[in-house]
Amino acid sequence: MNAAIIFGLLIALMLTGMPISIALGLSVLTFLFTMTTVPIEAVALKLFTGIENFEIMAIPFFILSGNFLTHGGVARRMINFATSMVGHWHGGLGLAGVMACALFAAISGSSPATVVAIGSIILPAMVAQGFPKRFGAGVITTSGALGILIPPSIVMVMYSVATSGAVVTGPDGQRVSSASISTLFVAGVIPGLMLAALLGFTTWYRARKFGYPRMPKASWRERWVAFRKSVWGLLLIVLVLGGIYSGAFTPTEAAAVSAVYAFVIALFVYRDLTWRDVPRVLLDSANMSAMLLYIITNAVLFSFLMTSEQIPQAMASWITGAGLNWVVFLLIVNILLLVAGNVMEPSSIVLIMAPILFPIAAKLGIDPVHFGILIVVNMEVGMCHPPVGLNLYVASGITRMGITELTIAVWPWLLTMLIFLVVVTYVPAISLWLPRMLGMM
Repeated sequence: MNAAIIFGLLIALMLTGMPISIALGLSVLTFLFTMTTVPIEAVALKLFTGIENFEIMAIPFFILSGNFLTHGGVARRMINFATSMVGHWHGGLGLAGVMACALFAAISGSSPATVVAIGSIILPAMVAQGFPKRFGAGVITTSGALGILIPPSIVMVMYSVATSGAVVTGPDGQRVSSASISTLFVAGVIPGLMLAALLGFTTWYRARKFGYPRMPKASWRERWVAFRKSVWGLLLIVLVLGGIYSGAFTPTEAAAVSAVYAFVIALFVYRDLTWRDVPRVLLDSANMSAMLLYIITNAVLFSFLMTSEQIPQAMASWITGAGLNWVVFLLIVNILLLVAGNVMEPSSIVLIMAPILFPIAAKLGIDPVHFGILIVVNMEVGMCHPPVGLNLYVASGITRMGITELTIAVWPWLLTMLIFLVVVTYVPAISLWLPRMLGMM
């Protein structure tokens, strides 16, 4: 009954058009003040301690790094390198877009940033070469979603933060810890590369089927020149992921290093960013960071209410008592998250749903790392379908296409992503093999 009241109040406030972060806070405060005896001091303390987390600092640093890279010419050089490698295949520029999105995803951590950085450059080039605008829009909108699956990923950081500190038990009563950021980053490598390959295959197949243009095959010398020009951006992948996996620094420290490195190469190496542009990049990053931190603060308060009312534990007991196994539960989770993707953006979904679903998953013996990757893939799908898919709106601004037209454009790649979601849901080894091989689990 308490859960129904809380979620009913949250949905009612959201239907008024109120921002999700404010709706979260008001739902929690209304319930606490009218139906519990929790002191106001506890609420104030939780609001403060909610973002007093070292790992959360990774979020603004990755955002800042992505903004420097977006404005610093890194994306253009990555596109040139990708084009030299795969441009001679069917749908060459489209394949180059998928490859460039995968490369940029490995240094930005943000899906909308990937769409903006790659799409704003490659989409006009595809149209000029004779590709239908719908084809290019479908490629970039869906491939940009790789930004939250291929590490580093802001959504993975949020999942780790949202589930950290939760006291959960496994099917045999053993204590289950939440997934660390570094383990999630490692776990996202193989799924990210698999999804990039599947999106590339869909692009190649449709280009071959409809006879879309190809580019002349680049010589090895041209490929070397393109690689040499893009190497400073590609080195960031080695710096961040290599530093984390070698133990040189934590994910939060890696985020800070990536921000400084991106600033240096954009301003002093490539020189596509001027000192006059720096304040604007800093302000944009601060605005986005403030928005996310405000959502996190209210989501932590919502999680506190869920925990104090024992709602996740009650739901776990009900599900196990009803005899539902992990297969059915994961199917329900996928449907729930895909439906949530119709009305909320990924950050809010992860911060609200993860603390509720994580204890149930642990009770059914589902690995926290596998569960985290499953949630991230769901968020990818949600970013590419209406009515609130962030990638759709970003791509709409670039292509000047309506949301309805874009929705039709992305369906072949969206179908590919849904098939991949089913596979990654029921084959945990895709997510868990690499962390286990590296001794992280």
